[in-house]
Amino acid sequence: MKTKPICQWAQSHELLTTYHNEEWGTPLHDDTKLFEFLVLEGAQAGLSWLTVLKKRDNYRQAFDQFDAVKIASYDEVKTAALMADAGIIRNRLKIQSTIMNARAFLTVQEDFGSFDQYIWQFVNGAPIQNGWTQSSQIPAKTRESDAMSKELKIRGFKFVGSTICYAFMQATGMVNDHTTDCWRWKAVSNQNLP
Repeated sequence: MKTKPICQWAQSHELLTTYHNEEWGTPLHDDTKLFEFLVLEGAQAGLSWLTVLKKRDNYRQAFDQFDAVKIASYDEVKTAALMADAGIIRNRLKIQSTIMNARAFLTVQEDFGSFDQYIWQFVNGAPIQNGWTQSSQIPAKTRESDAMSKELKIRGFKFVGSTICYAFMQATGMVNDHTTDCWRWKAVSNQNLP
């Protein structure tokens, strides 16, 4: 059986392939899912995305299905419990940043009506359709991710450098960075309406 061509980075592990085929680059407008990706992209800093994917279900369990209201109320006791949880990345700064980010996220929701409304303004409400022919052309950050990073930091978010923001944009379909030979490039291009 002939398999469909996919992006090079997604070929090395079944988890990456499934994530690539079902999620990566699909325009996302659900606030809870957007928050999940913000947390996971921050958790990835210095690690591989595969490491994070392997722990994703554990993250959902440990962080109350990414319920920002619950996470915003986490205290030192909860932080200590998370530090003892081998199912997640046990980095105190990353755990504390998730709590701070939940609080900042809730403020954004209050100010803009939804996080979705706020975050998609960095691409003027519609995905940027790139046409890379090879993965080596894909940037690590762009002026849009620079702007997003700067604004998120002003609003009190942590672990939101420009590279992390760009990875978040790729994951949530704010940019289509599938290579043009990948079957998902066209599929994602066709569902670019918010």
